Amino acid sequence: MSKTSPAQFVRQVRQEVSKVTWPARKETMITTVMVFIMASVMAAFFFLVDLGLSNIVSLILGLGG
Repeated sequence: MSKTSPAQFVRQVRQEVSKVTWPARKETMITTVMVFIMASVMAAFFFLVDLGLSNIVSLILGLGG
């Protein structure tokens, strides 16, 4: 494999980037909103699981009051 010059490397990078199918603005916004929704749902789920497990452990250890 031969070494490429920096100029040839930049040309190859530009050529490859032109082949990429970039998402539309609408698709990016929808995906971003979905990520925030899923992150919020998972945060709430793990909060509730943690709350339940901490209550169970407190009851088992007799520290629950």
